[in-house]
Amino acid sequence: MSPSDPVPRDSRRDIVPPMPSRDTGGFLRQNPVFAALPAREVEALAAVAVEETHRTRDYIFTEGDPARWFCVVKSGRVKILRHSRAGKAVVLELLGPGDIFGGVAVIEKRPYPAAAQATEATVVLKIPADAMIAVAERHPSVIKEIALMIGRRLRTAHASVESLAVDPVEARLAASLLRLAEPEGAHGQHRVTVPFHLTRQSLADMTGTTVETTIRVMSRWLKEGLLEDDGARLALTDTEALRALAEGEDR
Repeated sequence: MSPSDPVPRDSRRDIVPPMPSRDTGGFLRQNPVFAALPAREVEALAAVAVEETHRTRDYIFTEGDPARWFCVVKSGRVKILRHSRAGKAVVLELLGPGDIFGGVAVIEKRPYPAAAQATEATVVLKIPADAMIAVAERHPSVIKEIALMIGRRLRTAHASVESLAVDPVEARLAASLLRLAEPEGAHGQHRVTVPFHLTRQSLADMTGTTVETTIRVMSRWLKEGLLEDDGARLALTDTEALRALAEGEDR
């Protein structure tokens, strides 16, 4: 099944024994949403949080599901996506460790507006909606930090939408690769490695093109030495050339 197939309702997941609340509390405090909370509030959330492990392509939740959980990526990667009426997946965000998702729907008490799917083996920390709403009502800093997070993501989304409207496919692909690799990737001279497995399908979904076009462009870049792919991780071996492509410059 490809990521653009209709969303399954029987996606498998495992509930794992929770971390000791002290460890969970420490993990939560690293996130700006929870950093300003009193220790007792963080520990109370940690005590009711559960961990779920998900296999690649498992859905954490689907579009329209009741927002019962405020979620944080503990390890792995999660993509936020919506499906068109024709069933095509559009990837809105790709999230990594420490990123929260489903939070706005929880606070606003409305269904999840998009689906969340694991792109690799992933562990998600889930906090019950009622507990999260109660803490947010007592501590406005939670709402403030969520709003700041949404603002940052909206700016990124706006840039992506603008790119879809005006940029050629090569520019969109190059910009997406740089955006995914540079914040967390392993850096060398003129080289950076994407810190997770990135499929051609996921990249196509993020850039509004077909997987066939993505494969064709990336195959050319591999031959030209702009990329290396060992089957597990993709390395950007000529970041300057890719940046020029992302900015619309001819090579």
